[in-house]
Amino acid sequence: MRLAMIQQMCSKDRKANREKGIEAVKKAADQGAQIICFPELSFEPFYPQISDPSYAFQFTEPIPGPTTDQFSEIAVKYKLVIVLNLFEKDGEKTYDTSPVINIEGNILGKTRMVHVPNYPGFHESKYYHPGNYGAPVYSTRYGKIGVAICYDRHYPEYLRALAKKAADIVLVPQAGVVDEWPAGLYEAEMRVAAFQNGFYTGLCNRVGKEQYLNFAGESFVCDPFGHVVARAKKQQEDILVYECNTKHLNKCPARKLFLPDSRPELYTQWLQK
Repeated sequence: MRLAMIQQMCSKDRKANREKGIEAVKKAADQGAQIICFPELSFEPFYPQISDPSYAFQFTEPIPGPTTDQFSEIAVKYKLVIVLNLFEKDGEKTYDTSPVINIEGNILGKTRMVHVPNYPGFHESKYYHPGNYGAPVYSTRYGKIGVAICYDRHYPEYLRALAKKAADIVLVPQAGVVDEWPAGLYEAEMRVAAFQNGFYTGLCNRVGKEQYLNFAGESFVCDPFGHVVARAKKQQEDILVYECNTKHLNKCPARKLFLPDSRPELYTQWLQK
């Protein structure tokens, strides 16, 4: 399972951003990538850094729609699975959504961000409704993929749900800024999630200085033993390619010990008290 995470800067020119994304996919495919992941709001400025969402609503789009159509074509051409993240409009509601496109160019499904924050620089509850599709895992030619969009990664219950559905890898489209949290915390969170749940984690972060926020880059991959095994450049555009060895999954502590020994019926009782 050869993963590529595209760490690219976004201008206000959405068409140019998509075209740059297409070129990055081609470069990743030339390096043998099979699964491609983009960061949060893949081809847009990060709108929620501004508290007033009225301007941004004109840029919402349906899924399927123009962006997914464009990436479906290249998925077919290169036999890729592609995970995007878009500002979705569905009827009267809008969502932070990651469509998953398979090698036939079909949309396997959509993951919508479930936990929607609102704090300075991340006024997301003014833009998005909470996701209503649960925590799906997608079966692809290259493995079983779960998606945890940015803020959802903070909730171990969400990540455990993906583990219970036997995800081989959990991809995290993210918008994380320089020095947003104490040093190493993003990394520690994803290392622990991979170790406790028995999957690879791939955090794909935004990069570039925008109106109010400076996105850090430094996308990375963790293996199911809790090690960081690959890392992209800091505050620079990059394509991070890594070969995830799925043969390791059944040897890791979570699949051998933690998951078989878990007692979810107790946790449900405790959480209800």
